[in-house]
Amino acid sequence: MLIGIVGKPSSGKSTFLNAACLTSSKIGDYPFTTIEAIPGTGYVRIPCVCKELNVEDNPQNSICIDGVRLVPVQLLDVAGLVPDAWKGRGLGNKLLDDLRRADILIHVIDFSGSLDEDGNNIERGSYDPEKDIDFLSFEIVKWLEQVLKKDWTRLSRTSETEKIPIDKLLAEKLTGLQIKRTHIRKALTKSKVNIAIPTKWSDEELLHFLTILREEAKPMIFAANKIDIEGADENYTRLKEKYGKDIIPSSALAEYFLRKYAEKEIISYTPGDKDFTILKPEKLSDKDNASLEKLRANILQKYGSTGVQDLINRAVFEIMDVISVYPVEDQQKYTDHNGNVLPDVYLVPRGTTAKEFAGMIHQDLANSFINAIIVKTQRRVGEKYELQDGDIIKINAAEGQ
Repeated sequence: MLIGIVGKPSSGKSTFLNAACLTSSKIGDYPFTTIEAIPGTGYVRIPCVCKELNVEDNPQNSICIDGVRLVPVQLLDVAGLVPDAWKGRGLGNKLLDDLRRADILIHVIDFSGSLDEDGNNIERGSYDPEKDIDFLSFEIVKWLEQVLKKDWTRLSRTSETEKIPIDKLLAEKLTGLQIKRTHIRKALTKSKVNIAIPTKWSDEELLHFLTILREEAKPMIFAANKIDIEGADENYTRLKEKYGKDIIPSSALAEYFLRKYAEKEIISYTPGDKDFTILKPEKLSDKDNASLEKLRANILQKYGSTGVQDLINRAVFEIMDVISVYPVEDQQKYTDHNGNVLPDVYLVPRGTTAKEFAGMIHQDLANSFINAIIVKTQRRVGEKYELQDGDIIKINAAEGQ
């Protein structure tokens, strides 16, 4: 799974990546500070089952902090997009092409209204952030249209003359964009286009289908960034009524500072916490203390968090509908073959079966699968058992297979 971090220049994308991953991506208050897509590893936050089982774990593929398990996910900061990027404006189609690998997008928006459509500084509050929501979705749809129109005449004719379902041909054409046949089928149904005669689709029908396909294949949620700046809260309150849970108030800069202080053990803070505790007050100047208290009052106490962790968690668990599963080899001690307690957490699509999960660990396990044990209940299940969130599972396989 790959989460794309998108937005216009200077909206706070690089700061968001720095905060989520504690990287050192170049940032600045001028357009196109970032010109190449930058990868990073962020984390989703889940309650660790160690507390439920009353055991002390030693994670190998993740981190556990006081019963909070942080599980790695991949992020990609895409350089700033501007209107008409699909025509090559700004850094153009290269940036859109960077999005092909992403499964879901977090759109970082300057909610203070201090940037024009190209990311240039303007008078605070003079720009409506909703314009950014509209333009970026449109840019991606027009990019998809460009990709598809190169072969649309051939694809649509082939579908009709050779009686090949149009969704099959589209899936083959768009597979490199991480667009699946299931996405295409849903978009075809919702758009109500005539799948029997795609050669007769109008340009408007094709664009309508691609608009829905973007929503299915590249879903997007919105970071109402710089929420503590004057005017941002008013914009958030106004737009929340329209976009609901897809808009989350955030301050990437606040999250970055909290994580840096925590990294230096000056404060106690786990990503996504509602508050922090100062551990080493002697390490903080009066100015630092004032900044932290302002952050606490204007962001944490007002919104419940900085929003960065909430955005990543919503993207993974609510939009992508992923669950967490813990594999073990010793069902009594919850350990792997090295004695590590609850060593790994896998993030898998809801509906994943026991045998499919075995294959995610190692294909040999799937090939020699006998059954599995759901450790919490000691229930023995077959290959078609659908895993549940928080399951601890032991895979039984034939030896020597």
